[in-house]
Amino acid sequence: MDPSFYASLLQDGGSSEDAPSTFASSSQSGPAGGSQEIGSDIKTLVKRFYQVAVPYWYSEDKVQARIRLALVFTLTLTTTGISVAFSFLSRDFYNALANYMRELLAVRWRSWMTKHYINCYFQNRTFYNIEAQSLIDNPDQRIVHDVTSFTGTALAFALAIFNAAVDLVSFSGILYGIYPPLFLVLIAYSLVGTLLSVLLGKGLVGLNFIQERRDADFRYNLVRVRENAESIAFYGGEQSESRLLLQCFKQSLDNLYKLMKVSRNLNFFTSGYRYFIELLPAAVVAPLYFRGEIDFGVINQSFSAFDHILGDLSIVVFQFQSITAFSAVVDRLGEFNDVLNRLHIAYDRPALNADVMAGARPKIYKVDITDVFSGPEAQSLPLLAIERLTLLTPKYNVTLVEDLTIVLHEGEHLLIMGPSGSGKTSLLRAIAGLWESGRGTIKTFVASQREDDVESSRVGESRRVYGEIEEEPNEERHARKKSGMIFFLPQKPYMVIGSLRQQLLYPTWIMDADNDVMVSGQESTYPSRPPPTNPELVDVLGRVKLSYLLRGYEELDSHREWASILSQGEQQRIAFARLLLSRPRVAMMDESTSAMDEDNEAHLYREIDAAGITYISIAHRASLKCYHSNVLTLYKNRDSDRGCRWTFRCSSDTCSHDSLDH
Repeated sequence: MDPSFYASLLQDGGSSEDAPSTFASSSQSGPAGGSQEIGSDIKTLVKRFYQVAVPYWYSEDKVQARIRLALVFTLTLTTTGISVAFSFLSRDFYNALANYMRELLAVRWRSWMTKHYINCYFQNRTFYNIEAQSLIDNPDQRIVHDVTSFTGTALAFALAIFNAAVDLVSFSGILYGIYPPLFLVLIAYSLVGTLLSVLLGKGLVGLNFIQERRDADFRYNLVRVRENAESIAFYGGEQSESRLLLQCFKQSLDNLYKLMKVSRNLNFFTSGYRYFIELLPAAVVAPLYFRGEIDFGVINQSFSAFDHILGDLSIVVFQFQSITAFSAVVDRLGEFNDVLNRLHIAYDRPALNADVMAGARPKIYKVDITDVFSGPEAQSLPLLAIERLTLLTPKYNVTLVEDLTIVLHEGEHLLIMGPSGSGKTSLLRAIAGLWESGRGTIKTFVASQREDDVESSRVGESRRVYGEIEEEPNEERHARKKSGMIFFLPQKPYMVIGSLRQQLLYPTWIMDADNDVMVSGQESTYPSRPPPTNPELVDVLGRVKLSYLLRGYEELDSHREWASILSQGEQQRIAFARLLLSRPRVAMMDESTSAMDEDNEAHLYREIDAAGITYISIAHRASLKCYHSNVLTLYKNRDSDRGCRWTFRCSSDTCSHDSLDH
């Protein structure tokens, strides 16, 4: 089924009964701030179970899944039939076969769900929004651990319930035929036991939810120590980190003790529940035998039927701890699914974005125009135009930049300066489309028209003149967002796990694991080019003064822990090598030379200028002004929180202005 149907279903409150609700799409993820729902009522759990479990059975694997599920139920039914009719035969073979088929189906289900959630997680920068807004904790654990637990446990419970239902039907007639009141007493006893189990163990769902989160937080903190080992060693922070980890572990342990206490009380009740009624069949059926109403063999038959029916009716009592643990998993996956749906609905329906995510608040209008460079008017159009931009923090509580208007043409390099906290990096986030909180318009004119974009260019012809761009349908926005010709260089480059070749080609080209070849890593990258050759990679390493990393072409494919081996200055030069290989029209650099000496810094600026790349830099060094034709300076407003003042100066005095001019 079409995933858009699932999104509309979720928005409508799940009123449709035709199909399940779902939505298609870490970096590391740590403890999230803000309050979170812990545990849910039965109705919410059922709804979330439906949202998480059902999509697989309507996916592209639905035929195989349904066939295998039918086969599993058939084998289970066969096992029960053999137990009733041929109890003297061994059921090991059928049990083994049923277990194998169940595990195979669970693996296929897990494989589909994992791919589904990973796609959802990375679609439309959802992973960034989750982390930036602290929407949920530990999405990595939910994708890995919770999905695995969910698929295996869901199938196990489904088969247990199915087996109990078949078993109950098979043996109820036997016990009811022997003595109907005994059958009715057993039903009443089971209902009372189930009610008491729920009352005694009602806190287990919340405790299991908290335990999952605290265990994930503990693992995350251990990973942070591993990734920041050198910094911790320089600080001599071993004792501090040890105390923090032990404190985190103590929180997990304290919750575990609470969990064990509730489980202990529940186990006492379950044991008493199981044995208290064991003598009831003998007490009821024995008088019937002595009165000659039944044969002696019927007594044994009644015991067997009684035990089977007791187990079938008491499945909640005997499996209550497993059910509560599973409920916590359903809650966590359901919460993750809700966040993914909410973010994707906000992205796909921008008019509803404010209502869905943060109430009726203004949004920055971001326009990436890809159909303006095929005609003669291209020479007069800018690469970037920012119009009356007021930028706020994501929670709308601080104004960073107010009423900013600048225009940049090709070759006009911009340097953004200002004190720390004045909003320099936040401005780059807004240009990249990561932040939308605020007002104004950001327009980028950075990509040439492609043959496969002819249709989208036709619908955009009415907006080909700069300054007359209007709101357009959502599908047109998606077509234009495939520009891919703005390249961002953060202060701390991201080092991928892989070879030196993969470091250089990221993110423009990636390794296709199935075919062991390099392919385009960004569907938005234009123009599409084959991966650079070995001589080209060696040449670019020379251009960024990293030739010493090579002792021959074979070194390009050597796998090392590059984030640990390379200094931050070397990592920044790797980022410049990526930039030179990708050859974008615009580069956005956030203090991307802060760890370099001035000679290397000057050399790299000359290299990217010679490559014809227009760049926007964030820096504190005044020496960089000579490599930029424009300077935007942001100032903190000390008297109020109304926003930062700014000044814009360019090589021509006629274009200089500041925030006081508006």
